Amino acid sequence: MDIAILILLGASALCFILSFLQKDPAKQLEREMEELTMTLFKESQNMKKRISILEEELLMEKGMVDMAASRTSGAAILPNVNEILKNQVLALYERGVSLEQISRQSSLSTKTVQQIIESAKAAGGFHHG
Repeated sequence: MDIAILILLGASALCFILSFLQKDPAKQLEREMEELTMTLFKESQNMKKRISILEEELLMEKGMVDMAASRTSGAAILPNVNEILKNQVLALYERGVSLEQISRQSSLSTKTVQQIIESAKAAGGFHHG
């Protein structure tokens, strides 16, 4: 009986030592959660930076559009039309395309197309030949 107790005591000591050598899955999970949290935090910061840069660019564009509009004194106030669309209208007009055709292609009213062309002429940045 003494031998059985010694064997059990030795086995329990061995199991106790082995339990300290095993990796704790909770610690690994905790480490992964910390890494994920840091990654999300960094991504959030990057998104905030990008948004602020875009806001600054939009404000600068709005300021440039406002300056261009103030330069074209006497011209009718244009509705909010994208610069690319304005450039497309001017390019089509320069090629000799009719106002109605430009209106259909750009999905703008003929009046808006006329205003774009008139404001470009008034600004001095457009010459139709």
